[in-house]
Amino acid sequence: MRVIKKSSDLDNLQRGVCAAIGVFDGVHLGHQQVLAQTREDASSLGCLPVAVTFDQHPNSIVAPEHAPRLLQSLSQRLRSLEQAGMEIALVIPFNETFSRVPAEIFIRELAHDFSPLRSLCVGSDFAFGHKRGGNVDLLRKLSETYQFRVHGLSSVSLDGTPVSSTRIRKAIAEGAFDSAAEMLGRAWRMEGCVVSGDKKGRELGFPTANLNVQNRITPQPGVYAVRVFSPGSSWPGVMNIGVRPTLENSTPELRLEVHLLDFHGDLYDQNLEVTFVERLREERRFGSLVELKQQIARDIEAARRIFGSSPSADRTTG
Repeated sequence: MRVIKKSSDLDNLQRGVCAAIGVFDGVHLGHQQVLAQTREDASSLGCLPVAVTFDQHPNSIVAPEHAPRLLQSLSQRLRSLEQAGMEIALVIPFNETFSRVPAEIFIRELAHDFSPLRSLCVGSDFAFGHKRGGNVDLLRKLSETYQFRVHGLSSVSLDGTPVSSTRIRKAIAEGAFDSAAEMLGRAWRMEGCVVSGDKKGRELGFPTANLNVQNRITPQPGVYAVRVFSPGSSWPGVMNIGVRPTLENSTPELRLEVHLLDFHGDLYDQNLEVTFVERLREERRFGSLVELKQQIARDIEAARRIFGSSPSADRTTG
């Protein structure tokens, strides 16, 4: 899938464009419906299927206090869009300047640069442009001028409630991973980059990879059996999410640390994806480091029972 930053980058078109527009955080079942309609239009009209999205959530600029923690990194979102059959992704840098572009101007520029723009597909509650001045009704009005089809698709519902990124975030925060997977159509994966830690895990005999997840949603603090993925490889592991109350720290902060079972190697600066299999326990303070080490050993054995893996020397970066 080709990724562009401006609609004008899609030059020398040999065929028209059918586009889907949205933040697409999670690329959940509702998003997949929009993308499937776009792909269907593109196939029937002989056009390119294009996803139009943004490098960050619009609220990060227009209402920072309401900006959500996202379900996916941008790289994950792009992979999901490609898997949904998009050939091009237009990733618009959402900044102050772009936030002031009126809805009609935004569509006019897309129609000009994607010429011919043959269809636009969005969710029925889609709002866009300066002060959210655009909606499906405006798209239908503009379609008469620029000659494109408009699809404003109703939400997909599960258990009588619409699927949404907000609902999935709530499920993950509550540890309802099966519910989140049902709404996503796949297991949720949290992606993070391995960064340098303070080596406390190594000192305790259980080295960990420390993940930077950059303002994305995380489950509630606790200890989890997880599966960890990097391109071409995967490992079972134990992840701690919390502030490590047993260790002395004058400025406690939330940390995500994962101990990979039976791993040998260096993961620094690599992006890892994590699926959460089972919550083992809550995070708690222990009376001594000896008690903490004993509990970590029990956590690892519990994870081994879940995964059915045999013990060996555990090594990872941390």
